[in-house]
Amino acid sequence: MSTADAPAREAAWLADYNPADGLPALLQANGGPWQVVQAYWPRTPDRMGKSVFVMRHSIKNERFANVQKISKYVFRLICWWPMVSPTGAAEQSQGDFDTALDLLVQRIVGPLMDKTHGGRFLSVAEDPSAIEITYHDPVQTLASGNFLAAEITYTADDPNYNA
Repeated sequence: MSTADAPAREAAWLADYNPADGLPALLQANGGPWQVVQAYWPRTPDRMGKSVFVMRHSIKNERFANVQKISKYVFRLICWWPMVSPTGAAEQSQGDFDTALDLLVQRIVGPLMDKTHGGRFLSVAEDPSAIEITYHDPVQTLASGNFLAAEITYTADDPNYNA
């Protein structure tokens, strides 16, 4: 595993859907609320699409034994939610956004007893209380582009390696 592909691995987990695992679908193609779940910020994001962009806030390589290291990430998901409701339905869109974010957090937490996101990491969001959602001010986002936005941050670890 490489630190370079961590956002792609996490985006693949979030976009994946298997009804047997009991986790919600995120992509609209599978019945979820989001149109896009992808690694990295695109050059020209679709401001009319309900989108999740998987970024990293930081990477830290930590030594925990004589020759053992572990790569630790703080993932940062940028979530966009366009206001496409009829005029006067801003409250409904904000409620729908909250529901979509809740489904996203359920997927981040993962199934009971598996914190590896399908073997993609050693552990992800092992401490659910460390998952933080920060909402952008809707007064500003609605005025500047008619959308809602939030960021979700949480940690992930890759398997240890010798160094």
